[in-house]
Amino acid sequence: MFTGIVEELGHVVATEDLPDAARIRIAGPIVTSDAKHGDSIAVNGVCLTVVEVENDTFTADVMRETLVRSSLTKVAEGDRVNLERAAAVGQRLGGHIVQGHVDGTGTILAREKAEHWEMVHIGLPPSLARYVVEKGSITVDGVSLTVVTVSEDQFTVSLIPTTLELTTLGHRLPGDLVNLEVDVLAKYVERLAIPHLRAIAGEEAQ
Repeated sequence: MFTGIVEELGHVVATEDLPDAARIRIAGPIVTSDAKHGDSIAVNGVCLTVVEVENDTFTADVMRETLVRSSLTKVAEGDRVNLERAAAVGQRLGGHIVQGHVDGTGTILAREKAEHWEMVHIGLPPSLARYVVEKGSITVDGVSLTVVTVSEDQFTVSLIPTTLELTTLGHRLPGDLVNLEVDVLAKYVERLAIPHLRAIAGEEAQ
């Protein structure tokens, strides 16, 4: 589990294509300071398992399902990536509950700059729209953010200077893909509620 509070901005050192997968090596001195084989590190919001640690870099394998669902399919040597180690028991939950299981990708549509913050418009896949609510939580490239406004096909988030400086979201341009993970609580509520709603609908139809 993660919190969506990015620890550092790393960069991709190398990529390797594998049958139905890819292997990436990423530099990140903070997240590798105590990393070992089998640990989980979120890369742009995608939970990856550490295969090898060498100096300030770690290697992880990215399976086909992850490549299909996330922007990691386009990651290349030199790209900057958001990095976060798995949450430790007992620490403060600064963001919200993040699984590192990307639900899909969105596209940066526009950016509106202000003096002390920036509003970013992000395209929202129809399959995820029902899980996104105004003032709710969403994870974008592994960053825990609060939704400002939402419609059927897009939502907006407001980025403070720290987020702009320390994460990839300060460098994303219109047209760029970003990874999206909706609030897992919304999915559980929907799953539990559907049978009851169907039962009610059936009773009303009789």
